[in-house]
Amino acid sequence: MDAHIRKVYVPMTETAFYILLCLQTPNHGYGVVQRVEEMTGGEIRLAPGTMYGSLSKMERDGLIRFVREEDKRKIYESTQTGREVLQLELKRIERLYRNAKEALS
Repeated sequence: MDAHIRKVYVPMTETAFYILLCLQTPNHGYGVVQRVEEMTGGEIRLAPGTMYGSLSKMERDGLIRFVREEDKRKIYESTQTGREVLQLELKRIERLYRNAKEALS
């Protein structure tokens, strides 16, 4: 993995985290917005500008790729690099959780 990608994406914003998490299976931007709201019980609502700006940047950086178009909606999925970045972030979050749990015990 490119050092630039690691530096830019780890630690990850919640927006990037949820986009990569949701694009483990192909989906379009609005589908990701709906899925994130569902997953978070409405606590996180991705605004269209944030969502589509993030999709464009992540596609340029090689974390996601355009798969096809359906009903005028672009379908994206995570790339191998995107999955690797998500795994790094998950390990970081697990470490944070473990350290906090130990410190508070």
